[in-house]
Amino acid sequence: MKRLVLILFSVLSWSCQEEVVLPLGERDSPVPTIEGYWTDRSSYNEVRITFSKDYYDSADVEVISDAEVFVTVPSTGKVIPFIYLGGAKSYRPMNPQEKAIVGVTYQLNVKWRDKVFVSEGIMLEPPIVDSVTWSFEEERLFRDEGYYIKVYGKIPFEDDNNYRIRVIENDTLKNQRDDYLLFDDTFGLQFFEEGLELGYAFEENDKVRLELYRLNRDAFDYLNQLVNLLYNDGGLFSPPPQNPDTNIKVVQGESEVLGYFVVAPLLTHTVVIQAKYD
Repeated sequence: MKRLVLILFSVLSWSCQEEVVLPLGERDSPVPTIEGYWTDRSSYNEVRITFSKDYYDSADVEVISDAEVFVTVPSTGKVIPFIYLGGAKSYRPMNPQEKAIVGVTYQLNVKWRDKVFVSEGIMLEPPIVDSVTWSFEEERLFRDEGYYIKVYGKIPFEDDNNYRIRVIENDTLKNQRDDYLLFDDTFGLQFFEEGLELGYAFEENDKVRLELYRLNRDAFDYLNQLVNLLYNDGGLFSPPPQNPDTNIKVVQGESEVLGYFVVAPLLTHTVVIQAKYD
């Protein structure tokens, strides 16, 4: 019996040390990846097109700069052409004054070689932001000492309540997996009126810009899946990593496509953290 236990222990010890590399569907050729934003703030409107990379690939992202990009209004046939700007490594509207209008459906069109990709979204009404406040909090369990920001507002809509907040601290976008601040109305929206607290400890004199987007559901689902992918640690009980479901369709050519297209109203607010003395 003792001998059997020793054999089993040896087998288990050996198996725990074996390194396993999962086959993650590496492709012979990269896939076009499109990230597009069309908002009511003209300076935010852009389309980035790059090639995908394999999961283990550490090389720099390769940009596609020779595509034809434009946004159309299907109800009127209006065409809004884009041009590629090398400095920004993205496509921007030729007329920088063009922007999204509430209630209008917009379609992104990307033509590259013999391939055509399209995606649609409707411009929704923005929510209401009443105020942004901050207060100093002492160090607590799982919480650093510092200044914490709260956003107060109202969301008067019964449907299409899908939101993202982006945080830019001192001109640097917070873009790690914990920084995708997504919320919907699954558990109600009363907390927004009572003050939505951001989970960051800021310091005095920090400049913080908040950007609030109201998203179409397909774009919101894409970001949710992206967050789940970023939290996948590759452990024994984690599912194999897979790309989020894109809301972009292939309408011509033999190709896949990755990425997403966002049509959304955008509210911004900038604060400089300052101590409040009695």
